[in-house]
Amino acid sequence: MNHGTMPMTTSIISIQSQVAHGHVGNSAAVLPMQAHGLNVAAVPTTLLSNHPGLGSTRGRVLDAELVGELLRGIEERGLIETNRYIVSGYLGSRANGAVVAAFVKRARQLNPAITYICDPVMGDSHVGVFVPDDVAACICNELIPLADLLTPNQFEAGLIAGHPLATWSELKVTVDRMQTWRGARVVVTSCRLADTPDDALENIVFEGGTSTRLPSPRLELAAAGTGDLYTGLLIAGLARNLSLVDAARRAAAIVLDVLKRTIAAGEREMQLASVIDALNPACGEPPPR
Repeated sequence: MNHGTMPMTTSIISIQSQVAHGHVGNSAAVLPMQAHGLNVAAVPTTLLSNHPGLGSTRGRVLDAELVGELLRGIEERGLIETNRYIVSGYLGSRANGAVVAAFVKRARQLNPAITYICDPVMGDSHVGVFVPDDVAACICNELIPLADLLTPNQFEAGLIAGHPLATWSELKVTVDRMQTWRGARVVVTSCRLADTPDDALENIVFEGGTSTRLPSPRLELAAAGTGDLYTGLLIAGLARNLSLVDAARRAAAIVLDVLKRTIAAGEREMQLASVIDALNPACGEPPPR
């Protein structure tokens, strides 16, 4: 090693699930962030053979003690001080959620400028709730109030509200409540509201007192991990100094491209390698240090 060389700065600490086959959690989010030239410290909350939606699954949720040790190791390497973002996704257990909450609080003491992004992974409209009640309670009561940016899908926003959200006014009331905790910015994904066109899904950005509805073509493919991929791309856009609306718009366009390629290939799992091709025209210069 050349000791005169400045070490590469880690930009993102990503705390999510990991699978050996398929693309969910960190297995979906890390590649697009790295493809943007960002350094990612990826901390797993699970090690599974595949997404549980495929049927039989091998592996397990990691013990909270192990997840905590990994986060302590990152802290001891001084990565919090150099970081811009922490993102959490699928937790696997309530104990892992408590470890993440404690880590975010410690990180803010060391680096008050760090941004915590909470992807409150609890379920989706086509599969329902897929986490235990105590995990959902931990997300709603401990993690969401800490967040600077929230990225629930419409179904998860309904879980946070305590009832399904079918209209713009219902969604707006729920987001207003989320924003009272830390003035958090919110991007609600995969929305099909009463006034959403039949052939579209919407990602809706709430920032300050404004909201921006971003429609995207709806495809007949319910691929696992699209939300994790979207959040990874959203963070990458923010790290490259795009506005939240522009980052959300660009993330949706790349996810759409990946899904179209997946359909063309006749596959169920996202063809994530194609994200590199999708990024090539727009990668540009390395992100600012």
